[in-house]
Amino acid sequence: MMDLVRKGAAELGELIAAGETSAVEVARAHLDRIAAVDGEVRAFLHVDRDTTLAQAREVDRRRAAGEDLGPLAGVPIAHKDVFTTRDMPTTAGSKILEGWRPPYDSTVTARLRARGLVILGKTNMDEFAMGSSTENSAFGPSHNPWDLRRVPGGSSGGSSAAVAAYQAPLSTGTDTGGSIRQPAAVTGIVGMKPTYGGSSRYGVIAFASSLDTPGPFARNVLDAALLHEVFSGHDAMDSTSVDAPVPPVVEAARRADVNGLRVGVVKQFAGEGAEPGVAARFDEAVELLESLGAKVVEVSCPHFSYALSAYYLIAPSEASSNLARFDAMRYGLRVGDDGTRSAEEVMALTRAEGFGPEVKRRIMLGTYALSSGYYDAYYGKAQQVRTLVKRDFDTAFEQVDVLVSPTTPTTAFPIGERVDDPMAMYLADLYTIPANLTGNAAISVPCGLADGLPVGLQIMAPVLGDDRAYRVAAAVERALEDRWSGPLLAQAPEL
Repeated sequence: MMDLVRKGAAELGELIAAGETSAVEVARAHLDRIAAVDGEVRAFLHVDRDTTLAQAREVDRRRAAGEDLGPLAGVPIAHKDVFTTRDMPTTAGSKILEGWRPPYDSTVTARLRARGLVILGKTNMDEFAMGSSTENSAFGPSHNPWDLRRVPGGSSGGSSAAVAAYQAPLSTGTDTGGSIRQPAAVTGIVGMKPTYGGSSRYGVIAFASSLDTPGPFARNVLDAALLHEVFSGHDAMDSTSVDAPVPPVVEAARRADVNGLRVGVVKQFAGEGAEPGVAARFDEAVELLESLGAKVVEVSCPHFSYALSAYYLIAPSEASSNLARFDAMRYGLRVGDDGTRSAEEVMALTRAEGFGPEVKRRIMLGTYALSSGYYDAYYGKAQQVRTLVKRDFDTAFEQVDVLVSPTTPTTAFPIGERVDDPMAMYLADLYTIPANLTGNAAISVPCGLADGLPVGLQIMAPVLGDDRAYRVAAAVERALEDRWSGPLLAQAPEL
């Protein structure tokens, strides 16, 4: 079992294509791994062995029939529980949707199935993707495989934990303010936020519609690029989908060369709030890029310092609007409907019981920011700041090809440490939020350890410059794996 689960997605795809193993054998190995360790990791909210093996048998049948399914056919994947799946529950980590089975697949789900990936199950997440630790899940927190007492990041913490714990070679996430990159950083894996609109939001339970971006997790850059290519591309079902070719991300990941590239270090993020160990690993990564032939320069992005504040007005405002649909009238939880109460009373009781504290906090914040007399002062000003952040990116990319920073200011923090301190939790997204406000592509790649815990390097690229991010990330990965004599995850303690 361990031989198969430790292999990367590209390698597994090649083995299945060559007939050296089957999709069923690979799925069974990963299901056995989930059964063995998920009691401690708690990455999954739903696993149905029979459904997964049925998918794998169908992939083997399609391949035997000569169907061309692509390089990831038969490879298992863990799926964040924010993507609708017609054959599995979709809860978004909330009691208000507990047990709900959607009547349709999201576009990302449908594209995974079409290319023959085998969905192992649905992964845990902060409720409605609101959080940086997975502690806001209504079903309990996930645990970081590097140290089970610590968080795996969030909101896609179940997805990052599943990949880091060898329960799946690939997983999906969504990134609204850093919810792919931050968990990837603290679990020692690769996580990519594509250009906004480059991957479809159709069938993704909405948090903040102008920010939500589906993206991949993997244990190496090439695997992430292969998954990125599978589910990206224009989708007529998503009005914000970009009608443009998918950037050549797989080619870039294989190229892994930074010679001659201009790399910008964001002046405003130099040491800003970073733990000493995180700052040291970042400095070493920058020196590494220079040694590989990149030209490193300092770049000023003066409005990045205001991005966090703007985000925590824009995102809650959109959440306030999006979550109004959970009204107990059509689907999901319904509380107090005993025939004596009005629809308004049932709605209030349901939302009070069904939503967790962080979701309520953000709904109230967003409703206030949108209210009469405050809209211009709060939401309107935040959107103006968003424009200034975009101009910072535009100016920076006139000088450099990519920007770099730490992915997150700290390594994984202990479970429970920040649950009563929302500001400390929000600061986990300090470096990731600017790319969400502007729609830029950004990736996190492991760049070392601090006190035995993983640190991530963030690489930000222009809109539709996703391939640049992969190219730099792959070069860093290759150089550091030579230095470490293998992947960073090989240094993780065995579960």
